[in-house]
Amino acid sequence: MTRKERYEGITGWFQANMPEAKSELDYMNGYELLVAVILSAQCTDKRVNMVTPAFFKRFPDAVSLAGADFDEVLRLISSISFPNNKARHLIGMARMLTERFGGIIPEDVETMQQLPGVGRKTANVVASIIYRKPVIAVDTHVFRVARRIGLSDGKTVEAVEADLTAGFPERLRADAHHWLILHGRYVCTARKPKCDGCGISAYCREHKKAGPADRP
Repeated sequence: MTRKERYEGITGWFQANMPEAKSELDYMNGYELLVAVILSAQCTDKRVNMVTPAFFKRFPDAVSLAGADFDEVLRLISSISFPNNKARHLIGMARMLTERFGGIIPEDVETMQQLPGVGRKTANVVASIIYRKPVIAVDTHVFRVARRIGLSDGKTVEAVEADLTAGFPERLRADAHHWLILHGRYVCTARKPKCDGCGISAYCREHKKAGPADRP
């Protein structure tokens, strides 16, 4: 099977079975999504969704967060991983967003990365959801799944992102991130992938290579 055939088969299956894949983070607008994605780094979406209601009630927009007290922000996100760094990033992000960008999240991925706490993955997530930019965010799930099923042989996040960007049609790239992350989160898990219940196993390189006893 060629890589092109693999992309086509996987894309077709997801379009038929997961046509409206969405982020599992709870948010109402771009500001809330950006905050939630920053908080989600090395933390589960479930945990983030437990924290953000109280956070957004206290800081409903970038202006209020820009003037926040560090200790109060830290208290509100204390159950999140790396709360000290994230508290500083959130306040810094809000200040730059209001002072430099007039409170509007930049559409350009490179420009968005000027905001504290916003790396390429975060920028790609926000840009793909809010602005439907044809970019693919590569987190640990996407990196693992793309390499395991044969969509990429890249050894770095950047290389995998480049392969996925080339492999998925531009109009579907925003969806492809959600397809792969949800597949990696619930089916193609790191330690015990659920190969028997996998809808794309027919297109999976590792599934084809391994026998039932030694599939990844």
